[in-house]
Amino acid sequence: MSNIRQSSVRHPALRHTPSAPTRAQHLAAGERIDAHRHDDHQIVYAGSGVLAVTTDAGTWFAPGTRAIWVPAGTAHAHRAHGRLHLHLVGLPADDNPLGLDAPTVLAVGPLLRELILAYTRDPANDSPERHRLLAVLRDQLRASPQQPLLLPTPTDPRLAEVCALVHADPADPRTLAALGAATGASERTLSRLFRGEFGMTFPQWRTQSRLYHALRLLADDVPVTTVAHRCGWSSASAFIDVFHRSFGYTPGTHNRRSR
Repeated sequence: MSNIRQSSVRHPALRHTPSAPTRAQHLAAGERIDAHRHDDHQIVYAGSGVLAVTTDAGTWFAPGTRAIWVPAGTAHAHRAHGRLHLHLVGLPADDNPLGLDAPTVLAVGPLLRELILAYTRDPANDSPERHRLLAVLRDQLRASPQQPLLLPTPTDPRLAEVCALVHADPADPRTLAALGAATGASERTLSRLFRGEFGMTFPQWRTQSRLYHALRLLADDVPVTTVAHRCGWSSASAFIDVFHRSFGYTPGTHNRRSR
């Protein structure tokens, strides 16, 4: 597995597209949209497959029950895991129904999902009906709970080294103390760094990392039991429980929902 830190979007020739597009498009598994930025806000939603949005701050990831809010001016790149049906909704910089100035993962219920699908179906349509559709979509966005589906990019080299080990092998069972011993940092120092840089404990961060890798494997049609084993859960049932609590459905239904 790749080191998430290496997914930084810094680029000397960053593409600038002033208006954030509203449209639907297909991306093949593994296909990327290179780093770019808009002067508008954008909602990014995966109608099928799994979407990863990377900024210099980290990687946000979302299956079909989540969308990602990308604020105006944020340099970001997209990557598809599985065959991705991508839906993009652009909003002017002065139209921020969420009041958010950082990328955020949002829960997408059935109504919001259908609104996004309908609104991106015919971007050229400028009818009063479509304007009303956007108004309801914005209302639903305001009511969408935020979800902590983020793998932050570490800045401290000691923290980055430990994160790289876990990303390289999500099933690695070593404790933070053992990982610290392997990288020359104390457990106490690493624990402080996880809380200080990421705002979460090491076990919380490792669960996020494992869920990210699990979504990638599921998008490639890897069986649930194999995914559980490769990502470090003690049993398939333990994996199913964590996945269901995180995403609202079981991993066994993930690909059926994606299709």
